[in-house]
Amino acid sequence: MKLFKKDYKNFSDEDLMRRFTDGDRKAFEEIYQRYESYMVNFFYRKLWQDRIKAEDFAHDLFAKLIDNPKVFNADRNFKTWLFSVANNMCKNEYKKQEIRKPTGYDMPEGFQSVDNEELQDRQVDKDSFNEELKGALANLGEKHSAVFMLRHFEGLSINEIGEVLEINAGTVKSRLHHATKFLADKLAVYRKTIP
Repeated sequence: MKLFKKDYKNFSDEDLMRRFTDGDRKAFEEIYQRYESYMVNFFYRKLWQDRIKAEDFAHDLFAKLIDNPKVFNADRNFKTWLFSVANNMCKNEYKKQEIRKPTGYDMPEGFQSVDNEELQDRQVDKDSFNEELKGALANLGEKHSAVFMLRHFEGLSINEIGEVLEINAGTVKSRLHHATKFLADKLAVYRKTIP
């Protein structure tokens, strides 16, 4: 049985979803293990850094998938499809709140902008930088900060971002360029202090 379980790690996300659609619950368990913490962190950054809300939204996302696995078209890329669904859930939450609060993007968990053995003054600079980056992203606007976050925090490609946000690659590049320039200007003071 252990040998069989190891085989699931070799399947692509799309193959796992095909198996799950055909009734293989262990295939879903593998998908869940691959993406659960990833999605909690995504929702955390998008939904005002509310850890409980992020966990609830991740749970709801996977519950929807369990209830209706056929909603996923296995000809699509699962990762970008999952981010699209999650992004739409966030948009619906913004509408529900009737207020567009800043998304409050925070640095991804485990993100290190400098060495662990840095001097104390560099740690202060790092903390200050992270706070300034968070504020600058909130002031950047949803369209541009979403592209920046998906690229630099979630590691999605230009094409994957386009698929998630339902925009073309040229628009992704344009928004990413604008976001990068805006953030570089706002955070210029840190160019020499953060290695």
